[in-house]
Amino acid sequence: MTDPWKIVEDTFDSRRQHHKETIFTAGNGFFCTRGAFEEGYPGDRRGAFAHGVFDAVPISISELANVPDWLPFTVLLDGERFSLDSGRVRRFERILDLRTGLLTRRVEWVSPRGRAATVEFERFASMADEHVALIRCRVTPAFRGTVEFRAALNGNMDNEGLAHWRWVAQGRKGDTVFLRNHTRHSGIEFASAMRMVVAQGRGRASGFWDVENSPTMVVKMTASPGRILEVDKFVGLATSRDGADPVALAVRHVNSVRDWASAFRANSEAWAREWDRTDVVIEGDDEAQLSVRFSLFQMLIAAPRHDDDVNIGAKTLSGFGYRGHSFWDTEIFMLPLFIYTAPHIAKNLLNYRFQRLSGARAKARANGCEGAQFPWESADTGEEVTPTWVPHYADRNKLARVWTGDIEIHVSADVAYATYLYWRMTGDDDWLIKQGAELLLDTAKFWASRAEWNARRGRYEYNDVIGPDENHEHVNNNVYINRMAQWNLKLAIEILQWLKAHAPVAAARLSKALDLNPRRLKRWRQVVAGLHCKAAASGLIEQFDGYFKLKDVDLATMEPRTKPVLEVVGFEGANKIQVIKQPDVLMLQYLLQDEFTDKQVRVNYEYYNARTDHTYGSSLGPAIQAVMACRAGRIDEAREHFIRAASADLLDVRGNAKDGIHAASAAGVWLAVVFGFAGLRVNAASTLTGAVAQAPGGPDW
Repeated sequence: MTDPWKIVEDTFDSRRQHHKETIFTAGNGFFCTRGAFEEGYPGDRRGAFAHGVFDAVPISISELANVPDWLPFTVLLDGERFSLDSGRVRRFERILDLRTGLLTRRVEWVSPRGRAATVEFERFASMADEHVALIRCRVTPAFRGTVEFRAALNGNMDNEGLAHWRWVAQGRKGDTVFLRNHTRHSGIEFASAMRMVVAQGRGRASGFWDVENSPTMVVKMTASPGRILEVDKFVGLATSRDGADPVALAVRHVNSVRDWASAFRANSEAWAREWDRTDVVIEGDDEAQLSVRFSLFQMLIAAPRHDDDVNIGAKTLSGFGYRGHSFWDTEIFMLPLFIYTAPHIAKNLLNYRFQRLSGARAKARANGCEGAQFPWESADTGEEVTPTWVPHYADRNKLARVWTGDIEIHVSADVAYATYLYWRMTGDDDWLIKQGAELLLDTAKFWASRAEWNARRGRYEYNDVIGPDENHEHVNNNVYINRMAQWNLKLAIEILQWLKAHAPVAAARLSKALDLNPRRLKRWRQVVAGLHCKAAASGLIEQFDGYFKLKDVDLATMEPRTKPVLEVVGFEGANKIQVIKQPDVLMLQYLLQDEFTDKQVRVNYEYYNARTDHTYGSSLGPAIQAVMACRAGRIDEAREHFIRAASADLLDVRGNAKDGIHAASAAGVWLAVVFGFAGLRVNAASTLTGAVAQAPGGPDW
């Protein structure tokens, strides 16, 4: 029977090691740690990532640095090192308790020389104090002799071969050991401190090994059959982003831990508050319930609660994928979850964008535009960090051009959408006046300047772009981009009028700062009225100019396959066929749902659903398609889409979960349940007369 609160692994398979490291990631919103073993294992991808700790890399501007490792905890049975790659494993079990964030591992092990013992590890990153983490190691020997425990802090960490850290100092203050490192380029300091406490058993000897960049504490105890030996490792973590003296902060936090029981109780109480806000209960389907809670757990451990200068990357803080960079995934998939359940987190994430307006403005200027063009990939500074070239998927000796950083421009409208949604759902007028309005107005300024007038056709256009469907590059008039730009512009005009009525001082300040003169506002209205956004008489919407003329391919003829259509047919081939990575039209209808009838949704769902690379395309698509399938009345298909989204990481359906959690898919699972199966509808039209949330059967239905 499936426990709807626990992720359970009952057999260790080294071939699935990296996938499981992602699945068993745990954290608390300040940092997350992959599910690597405390004692290590050959070839593991050990990783811990803290928000905002970026450092430079050769092929991009920056990446999240794999911070010094707080996990190392070695056990020796009569001198033989406990390790799953030696001896014999009689029994293995690993459990992640989603209710409390506790990760437990229990191994019945026999050493190469025949020493048998049950070795158990428990660990958690405290949700009550985000600068604290704890590990408990419990050994039940079946022999007489000694058991030695070695707890360390390891600063010799890298990002898959790229070193970001320099050792600065280490030492011992009473019974507390500390390690101090700083990044090689950005100069961010990271401090870790630890204490080692014997909870059960008698120590024969203890000591401190002052190994450079790996300070280690040691306890050696007498072993007797059946007598439990238990040692706790308390850890404090801090960075120079948290204060001028991170070592003092780390030491203070670790010394605030009185004992395991009280720390775990505080952590559990903090988690209970998180689940009270966020949990979704599904009756009659334990697997669906577990997958929803797993997805929510991954969002909650990545969400910054006390820092509004960071974002959530596309792989959260769970892996090396995308180098910790954030995309539109945050605004369109993750922010709605937090807006409705934890608006204080949503505000932090939106403030990250506000505080990087200068980078967005610089990008717009570099492209010959005005206003704020947010980068496709964002890191610490708000500059564009999308690589221009990457190794080709088919031949690692060749390079492939990456165009998303140049022409996938819809992210500015996505930021505007999340800004508006937050305000409408929270009524936070103060934030809108001080921060949000500027985001809405400056993104509109970008869209007006980026619009191109086609004199022959008498309309405004956006040409040479990439929509959310990245199978098709260098297209003209992608409907998602055109309609969202139009929406952004229309909303900005209305927001300015709202400011003039409710906050005239702010309206005057922004009008002056952004040069919102009558001539400019007239241009905005002209673009709104003249943008190319037209559906066929049947209600079918063409994804971009010429899409319907592309070759129509039956995806069934490509089966069986184990890779995306893009890799089957190549970049040029993908541009010539209708197969899409994800359905732009359905995404548009999901966001601006009050602008489309159910009939229009059904027509477009049936057309684009058949042409979507569901299994190996974008992980972002299935959750939204589940919502739209529900609206189209295709409940069985909605469940199929939901399962694809829910299993993206748990079952590793795309074979790349080793790189980290698919954050947009995880957040999208919540969207699918709430806005799809539960049927919540929100009127989010760009009208300032009031947003209304309705259950099925209301006026919008």
